[in-house]
Amino acid sequence: MIAPETRAVIDALSAKGTVVRFVGGCVRNTLLARPVADIDLATPDTPEMVTALLEEAGLRAIPTGIKHGTITAVVESRPFEVTTLRRDVETYGRHAKIAFTDDWEADSMRRDFTINAIYCDPDGTLYDPHGGKVDLCAGRVRFVGNARERIAEDVLRLLRFFRFHAWFGSGGADEEALAACREAAPELERLSVERVWCELKKLLAAPDPASDIQLMKENGILKHVLPEIKTVTGQKSPLAALTAIEDELGEPDPLRRLAVLLSDKRAVGVAKTMAARLKLSNTECDRMIALTGDGYDLGGNFVRWRRALYTSGPELFHDRVLLAWATDPQGKETYKKMLAEADGWTPPSLPITGTDVIAMGMEPGEAVGKLLSQLEDWWIAEDFQPTRKDCLAKLRALK
Repeated sequence: MIAPETRAVIDALSAKGTVVRFVGGCVRNTLLARPVADIDLATPDTPEMVTALLEEAGLRAIPTGIKHGTITAVVESRPFEVTTLRRDVETYGRHAKIAFTDDWEADSMRRDFTINAIYCDPDGTLYDPHGGKVDLCAGRVRFVGNARERIAEDVLRLLRFFRFHAWFGSGGADEEALAACREAAPELERLSVERVWCELKKLLAAPDPASDIQLMKENGILKHVLPEIKTVTGQKSPLAALTAIEDELGEPDPLRRLAVLLSDKRAVGVAKTMAARLKLSNTECDRMIALTGDGYDLGGNFVRWRRALYTSGPELFHDRVLLAWATDPQGKETYKKMLAEADGWTPPSLPITGTDVIAMGMEPGEAVGKLLSQLEDWWIAEDFQPTRKDCLAKLRALK
């Protein structure tokens, strides 16, 4: 928030005396001493005036959301969202008829949670009309004003409540908010699945999402967004165990965390159904199905581990080891050895090709591939040790 690029935008917007304030996540995260990704600014100036001020200062202004009062300023390829203060005239679910205003409190009433409705002057002075800083320090996530009204304005805020509680909450959730969420839960089915998955993915990326997934289950929320999840067991769940493992390794993964909730005998079929319903990307879909497929029995020794590494690839092997570890914490040391094996793995190549088979007199065609497949199975079973000479001898025997 004190970077030269940020200062350039602030100076441009306040050149004629307008009060410009930071708002939202950048203020919240700064107060918590957490990293700040995006800078959002609020101003009473209209989008047209914002554009003019930025251009007068030689800065680029892009009308990314001008209908809703948002102009994106770009400095050295870094974007800054600048939004004119607004008040609602009428609301229609996710959409609202708005009017621009110079009333900071009116603008704050349009925001979802008190911790996101904290404004900050460039000199560090806070404007906090709803006690957001106190809530932030207490680990309390509250809706601005009436929780039912905020959710009625945009039902996606229901999922955002659990997401923000997972990231910023501590202790029990706000009872008024939970009651409003329970009442509005059926409305979640009207949201686009893309928006639902986007929120769920952010929730699952939280440092410890298990308790909030459990909270959603207990309050009748989960069945409307993840009906495929039948059981959740709070802090003793495989999800909680996996999260702790990922935290130890420094590699949180929302999709892997979702997969551990599906690790039962029906997992592959359920994963396919869920992936199609949530319209996961092709990459996400393929990975989810692979994660919930066969291959979690990773017992045995280094020979079996190398075989699994070769057939599934190091990335999938790594995922499967973590998923197995989450359901079998007693095997921690063994699973660590597996991960070390994967980290140092260089995939070997079968020393024989189809050209060698044809050179032995076999006609090109499917038979060549079948013979190579047989040879490869033998080579894998021998722990990849047979040399080219050994493989040629075996090939003659198979032929």
